[in-house]
Amino acid sequence: MKRRQFIRNTGIAGGIMMTSPILANSFKTENYDFRLVDMHVHTTPRFSIDQILEVGKQKNIQFGIVEHPGGDIVDDASLMKYIENLRQYPVYIGLQPTTPGWSESFSKEALSELDYVLMDPQTFEMGNSYGDPMRIWSFDTYVDDTEKFMEAYMEHTMKILESSEPLNIFGWPLFLPVCIARDYYSLWTEDRMQKIISAAKKRNIAFEINDLAHTPHEKFINMAKEQGLKFTFGSDTRNEKTGRLDYCKYIAKKCNLKEDDFYRPARNI
Repeated sequence: MKRRQFIRNTGIAGGIMMTSPILANSFKTENYDFRLVDMHVHTTPRFSIDQILEVGKQKNIQFGIVEHPGGDIVDDASLMKYIENLRQYPVYIGLQPTTPGWSESFSKEALSELDYVLMDPQTFEMGNSYGDPMRIWSFDTYVDDTEKFMEAYMEHTMKILESSEPLNIFGWPLFLPVCIARDYYSLWTEDRMQKIISAAKKRNIAFEINDLAHTPHEKFINMAKEQGLKFTFGSDTRNEKTGRLDYCKYIAKKCNLKEDDFYRPARNI
């Protein structure tokens, strides 16, 4: 199953903390203390940049476009081609790596042409009996030892946050596999959350509020806000659902986020 597909198909994510009736009635009017910017959008052959911009006009949302290294983006030349193709459009241009060590394929000069880098911790080696990476976004992910998983997950998260590789936005914070999501509030202890926040603060990394996963929750956002960290919104979409930010807007208003609480990268022009 492809990355993200299970969530689009089932609507299950990160603790199942919000319900549709709440979100449906939370924002009847577009009246916020911040600009709407969706920093986690992908293009596809079936959903072009022009279609994304049309959604932006209709919903009054600005977008940040990200793609994964690998595939069509493997070296400086292909990275610069990706950047140049998007520069003509009024969007932020980002990259979304998935595994540590990704930056070794690119020069510092080429990476500096990006507006931002977003990375999440959803794929990592845990030493399972099959020798395969754990893909915690997959609906069929199985965790047989919850504490062992959390220790490995935290280690992987800290590796990303404490790395010397470029990183501006930490995506999908506090997301858990569906099989253990019911224990969300007990597993994400204040100590674990504080370790993540402290590591992000050292490098001035923003946290994504992810609309697809409905993470992170109110307590984490308030903890990070009180310590001066910034946030972004992300729909993590590649279709007509782009710009759907119901959870993001709901939790941002609940946490009293203002424009100054958001990370806005400088656009390389």
